[in-house]
Amino acid sequence: MTGRLFVCATPIGNLEDVTLRVLRVLAEADLVAAEDTRRTRKLLSHYKISATLVSVSEVNERKQAEFLIGRMKSGTRVALVTDAGMPGISDPGFQTIRRCIEEQIPVEVLPGASSVLAALIASGIGPARFCFDGFLPRKAGERNTRLNQLAGEERTVVFFEAPSRVRATLEALLEVLGDRKMALARELTKVHEEVIRGKVSEVIEKLGDPVLGEIVLVVEGAGPSEPGGRLDAAVAEAKSLVAGGIAPSKAAAHAAKAHGALRRAVYERLIEGK
Repeated sequence: MTGRLFVCATPIGNLEDVTLRVLRVLAEADLVAAEDTRRTRKLLSHYKISATLVSVSEVNERKQAEFLIGRMKSGTRVALVTDAGMPGISDPGFQTIRRCIEEQIPVEVLPGASSVLAALIASGIGPARFCFDGFLPRKAGERNTRLNQLAGEERTVVFFEAPSRVRATLEALLEVLGDRKMALARELTKVHEEVIRGKVSEVIEKLGDPVLGEIVLVVEGAGPSEPGGRLDAAVAEAKSLVAGGIAPSKAAAHAAKAHGALRRAVYERLIEGK
């Protein structure tokens, strides 16, 4: 008899944000595969659930997936969880799910709390069309390259970010995407939940020091006039500044920020115009 994989969404902070279905499956599963068994045990203990746990982390998932496949082929029911939210979304789990599909083992997905959706709705920025881009690269050059790729994206964009890198990321957003509307959601569903809304420059000013907790960034998409009308207006102002004796790089940065255009695009047009 073939077993089954249950992919279970768990609370992103508040332990009450778990579905009755997830609790039932966790109680009935033969094995609970957890990103961090200590974190998962707290959830299970809170609901007085006794379960056998195994570790499936970013480090060991490839090996553990094969172990779980073998168990499920023998009839074992496995509940897959991560520390918070849905397995596979910027967390371990995808390799295990993919291997189950390849081996034709049934996979059931149990929905639940989502920091992406919670932050998107709390942001006040259009939620009808959005894209999720996970964590931006750690290195500045790679991060700017990714942001330049997203510069023309008209949908609302949602990112995850680590607290230690969030200020640098906001400064990169301002430089590359311009001073768009955004929201920074921190510690969602927890005691110290906070949502900072405004333009990128305003959020930077409001940001505390140090920044703590889990962070989700929601950024307004490019308007239909970007990089068209906004860029044209920014280039015109940058040319005026250069004519007044301002260095091209500084003129481009100032004009780009003022008009919500891309600094690099303004600078390139300015140099071409020379």
